[in-house]
Amino acid sequence: MRRPIVAGNWKMNLLVSDGLALAEACAANLGDAPDVEVVVCPPYTALHAVGAAIAETGITLGGQDCYVAESGAYTGEVSPQMLLDVGCSWTLVGHSERRQYFGETNEYLNQKLRFALASGLKVMFCVGETLEQRESGEMDEVLRAQIRVGLDGLGAADFERLVLAYEPVWAIGTGLTATPEQANEAHGFTRALVREQFGEAVSSALRIQYGGSVKPENAAELMSQEHVDGALVGGASLEADSFVAIVKAAA
Repeated sequence: MRRPIVAGNWKMNLLVSDGLALAEACAANLGDAPDVEVVVCPPYTALHAVGAAIAETGITLGGQDCYVAESGAYTGEVSPQMLLDVGCSWTLVGHSERRQYFGETNEYLNQKLRFALASGLKVMFCVGETLEQRESGEMDEVLRAQIRVGLDGLGAADFERLVLAYEPVWAIGTGLTATPEQANEAHGFTRALVREQFGEAVSSALRIQYGGSVKPENAAELMSQEHVDGALVGGASLEADSFVAIVKAAA
């Protein structure tokens, strides 16, 4: 049985005081959430304060991205070691916005993933297709490349600290959502790609989150699907009531 994981990606939102209020409200309404692994990913400026606020709760802290070096002359970047230093257990890697706006390639994201894992972080690694790629029939090949190249060089032990997040790019922030059947089909295909590359034991244990306009209204149906093991939540994670409702739906 794969334990569901629900993560809130706050993106470039919330000042420190707002982030603290949100984290405290979520913690107060979730308790330990023993049946669900819960992660929040604030912007860098709020990581330390939010981490302190959730330290004694069932919520864990994650970064939204990290660089491929421990330190050095990389102005504006944040290393895995810095994330660990402020209390992060997790980081996102390969979010569609990093791919789209910052030109991060499958090869570069493979470097980033492997360095983050080697540094001791757990990683939510994001994959997914655009609407144009889906409608043109390229979805399978896009996912195949993202998995084959993105996960290249990993060993079975790495998957104990890795979650995949399938995010159909056309459903992020648009209000559109893949149907539960579409999500399950894409997750099943993604799991099959991992099976081809790493074997049955790895693929059957791997958790795959769904990300793309997840809301309290659709969360339970999405996460009831065979291959959907949780959610990567964007806008709905910025309100405590909606995020808590999604976590409870996962439970």
